Amino acid sequence: MNVELTFLFIIEVIGTIAFAISGIRMAAAKHFDWFGAYTVGLVTAIGGGTLRDILLDIPVFWMQTWWYLAVTGLSLFVVIAFKRILVKTQILFIFDTIGLGLFVVIGIQKTIAADYPFWVAVIMGVITGALGGVIRDILVNNEPLLFQKDIYATACFAGGLVYWIMSLAGASQLAQGLACAAVVIIIRILAVRFSWSLPVLNQTE
Repeated sequence: MNVELTFLFIIEVIGTIAFAISGIRMAAAKHFDWFGAYTVGLVTAIGGGTLRDILLDIPVFWMQTWWYLAVTGLSLFVVIAFKRILVKTQILFIFDTIGLGLFVVIGIQKTIAADYPFWVAVIMGVITGALGGVIRDILVNNEPLLFQKDIYATACFAGGLVYWIMSLAGASQLAQGLACAAVVIIIRILAVRFSWSLPVLNQTE
């Protein structure tokens, strides 16, 4: 396994754990039982990638190996074992942000590997990163972050553009992925820290 494939595998594992924990943690806040929490965590981790693979007409990734299900189960026990630590809102934000950044990279790289143009890759990166969180929020009866004025999908798009620019500049795939994830994570952190938001569309009377 070369460096780039190893990098892709590592970020896929970390991203899956991060998103699964964010989903399970949110389900716990709504007092879901273990099975319900596991389901929310799994859907959060695989939701975006599932739609991506269907749109790209490639085999759905989590149906090729059992480890996504196992990693989500491990994430559930991590939340149970460390619930006093993970109860903090900042922890949920950290896991969600890490998962967001890493899944954008995965979406872009898998789309490029399927020989689609880069503009499609950027869109698939946004879908891979953001859709799982949308489904999670719907399942726990929250308004999805994607549809609020939060900088969420916009951060994914910015990361995708950085990936594209670095590709045009001839950077390695590893450097492109690291830069993309870093941009998504940094923008999300700064947006929350300084209350950045997009303009709200108000209904005119």
